[in-house]
Amino acid sequence: MRMLVVIEFLSLDGVMQAPGDPDEDTEGGFRRGGWQRPYFDDVLGAAAAEGMAGTDAYLFGRKTYEIMAAFWPTAPDDDPYAGHLNSTPKYVASTTLQSTGWQNSTLLKGDVADEVATLKEQPGKNIAVLGSGDLVQTLITNDLVDEYSLMVFPIVLGTGKRLFRDTGQTRSLRLVDSKTTSTGGLILTYHPAR
Repeated sequence: MRMLVVIEFLSLDGVMQAPGDPDEDTEGGFRRGGWQRPYFDDVLGAAAAEGMAGTDAYLFGRKTYEIMAAFWPTAPDDDPYAGHLNSTPKYVASTTLQSTGWQNSTLLKGDVADEVATLKEQPGKNIAVLGSGDLVQTLITNDLVDEYSLMVFPIVLGTGKRLFRDTGQTRSLRLVDSKTTSTGGLILTYHPAR
């Protein structure tokens, strides 16, 4: 069975909203977008390369898919992230999209939890979820997440969408790996304690 890996950039207070660009996600009046960029270093780059080597499918929610699809298909071919993202199969969970335009993308139809469970049963490497906060909530609720790869950076944003939201449920995680970046960040790998 394939592993489903949730990969997120987080502030120290757990905010995952708009790490890459000021205009990435301003929902709820969020004006702190692009907060993660100053923390990128070689350690993070190596972790990303390792993650891509173990991934042969991506799963996105609609919002993250649209952001990614607007940028990566036109990125330079020699960009290692673009090459991998463009050539790897992508699955999109959406009730509003009618079609996908980014190469190797498939729109999931039907119940998201059932569709993802079916994807996990197929042979292959990891299925990675990047961003996609609303979709991740569905995956967490349905116990479909096998691993959390969390990049936590030394910044407190005080507002914004969080990865772990107030659901009233307690979930235990087991730390399986940790690395420190040169910019004071932590790369933490957790598995659900089942």
